Amino acid sequence: MANTYTLIASSTVGSGGTATISFGSIPSTYTDLKLVYSARNTVSGTQEFIKVTFNSNTSSYTLKSLQGDGNAASSNSWSFQWIGYAVGSTATASTFSNGEIYIPNYLSSNNKSFSSDNVAENNTTSAQSIMAANLWSNTAAITSIDLTMQGGYNFVQYSTAYLYGISNS
Repeated sequence: MANTYTLIASSTVGSGGTATISFGSIPSTYTDLKLVYSARNTVSGTQEFIKVTFNSNTSSYTLKSLQGDGNAASSNSWSFQWIGYAVGSTATASTFSNGEIYIPNYLSSNNKSFSSDNVAENNTTSAQSIMAANLWSNTAAITSIDLTMQGGYNFVQYSTAYLYGISNS
């Protein structure tokens, strides 16, 4: 990693799991943010969508994605907070999906465009890779970030997330 990356906070899910991985009171001393995560969830299936929420605001999110599963590729446009998949309880044991979000100019008074990428793998049946251009149509500075599962499922033990601040000066 470049010398300009500074770990702001990290989170490791403990036994019993959690519905939300949260980063609050994000300092205003950086130009960009990068969130890196590894996740598995309790859905009774191979995978479920991960959602991102800024400043506890759940509205005005859109994305355009490119995705592939080893057999076919597709593109989609959605009005959701999705940033990728977390593997579920029927995916290959002890595997976790991985992804990251890059948020430039998180303090600006403009709408917040950000990128996300994610991979989720299940040896027995499928793999999924997603890259997306995301937009939060809100001019507020980002001061908190929450990760949750679509459908209200929990992140399982050993899911992790790391939030980095990046200084471009």
